[in-house]
Amino acid sequence: MSVAIVTGSGGLVGSECVAHLVEAGFDVICLENDMRASFFGPSASTAAQTRRLLERYAEFRSLDLDIRDAEGVARAFAEHGHRLELVIHAAAQPSHDWAATDPQADFGVNANGTLNLLEAARRHSPDATFIFLSTNKVYGDRPNSLPLVELDTRLELPDEHRFFGGIDTSMPIDRCMHSLFGVSKAAADLMVQEYGRYFGMPTACFRGGCLTGPNHAGAQLHGFLSYLMRCAVSGAPYTVYGYGAKQVRDNVHSADLVRAFALFHERPRSGAVYNIGGGRETNCSMLEAIALCERIAGRALDWELDETARAGDHRWWISDLREFQADYPVWRIEYDIESILREIYEQNIEGWTVAA
Repeated sequence: MSVAIVTGSGGLVGSECVAHLVEAGFDVICLENDMRASFFGPSASTAAQTRRLLERYAEFRSLDLDIRDAEGVARAFAEHGHRLELVIHAAAQPSHDWAATDPQADFGVNANGTLNLLEAARRHSPDATFIFLSTNKVYGDRPNSLPLVELDTRLELPDEHRFFGGIDTSMPIDRCMHSLFGVSKAAADLMVQEYGRYFGMPTACFRGGCLTGPNHAGAQLHGFLSYLMRCAVSGAPYTVYGYGAKQVRDNVHSADLVRAFALFHERPRSGAVYNIGGGRETNCSMLEAIALCERIAGRALDWELDETARAGDHRWWISDLREFQADYPVWRIEYDIESILREIYEQNIEGWTVAA
């Protein structure tokens, strides 16, 4: 049986990867040490998700391993060697707010941890497909220079602008503010590309917009759609930072994202880079997301606007999906914003109501 290694399998994308890969016939090994609980508190813990996966899948094994442990990572890869066919690296410190509280931990996890994985793959399984879950934050606040116009519920680009259909990978990443999180992820992103180009390994960076789905343990600093719905259900207050709550994000369901990973693995390239998200099909402003959450939850959200925008945050982000679709034309978005939010609500309302 072919082996796949997934980092961060207790998280949103990692857990989706585990389910997909086990059902596709892989023996799945996870590197997971529940650092989300350290980053964001007990409510963000991935331990329960890991337990559910272990109970459900006999072909899944979880190793309590920190990816900053280079020797431990190397041992995990060496154990499987030529049987290792696929690596999906979804572990991260994912918040640019949190990164400023401990820059060394942020860089250690996001940059050094990625390097440890790449080097272990190069030494023990150089032909294994290596997929890295990057972020649109590698572009820093460069998108904020776009000529946005203010509409009733959102900021928007003029129809004739070259990025109206979404931002592609031609956008520069230099000479702008990234946040410390954006810098650590950019360092990892470039290293993944370099191992592809320099060593000829099959690697890909998927620069995600907002990643979402019902398995997201929505926390205040990470997972905005899930946390927004959680606040709507529980009655907890929610704060929107800056831009009149008209900032726009595209959102991609974890299942749609993992299907993209699977297609890349079927026909991998070296040093590939894609912007990935909901694109023009699945995006919303904060105001639009709030209205949808209120309608689905059947109650008003207790929210307020803090006029101070977060440093390095985007006013508008929609991913151009056409680069990936040109290489993998069968891939399509299956979940729109409303179906995503309804699924988040339906699968979490009982737990959130009890917690409230």
